[in-house]
Amino acid sequence: MVDLDIQIPTTFDPFAEAGELGGTGTKEYVHIRIQQRNGKKSLTTVQGLKHDLSYEKILKSLKKDFCCNGNVVKDKELGKIIQLQGDQRKNVSQFLVNAGIVKKDQIKIHGF
Repeated sequence: MVDLDIQIPTTFDPFAEAGELGGTGTKEYVHIRIQQRNGKKSLTTVQGLKHDLSYEKILKSLKKDFCCNGNVVKDKELGKIIQLQGDQRKNVSQFLVNAGIVKKDQIKIHGF
């Protein structure tokens, strides 16, 4: 028999390094949502802020700037969530960017 020096191609995964380098799927977002209550009443929720931040100080600044009430809710699965009265989605996103808490591309605004 004749010995041939042939290389057998192996499978190549182009996304194998994405998990190691922090690809697009691992990006942390801050979710700002609106929840409808009864009638015209609504709640704005802010979820996904870093755990080392002081939620109480952020809430105090938000309440003072937007003249609304709010509180911090602790959830087993989601962690701490800031709730504000009314539709404050755009105001909260501008506040978080201007204060340097998150970048603009890390914010996702949900709702109608």
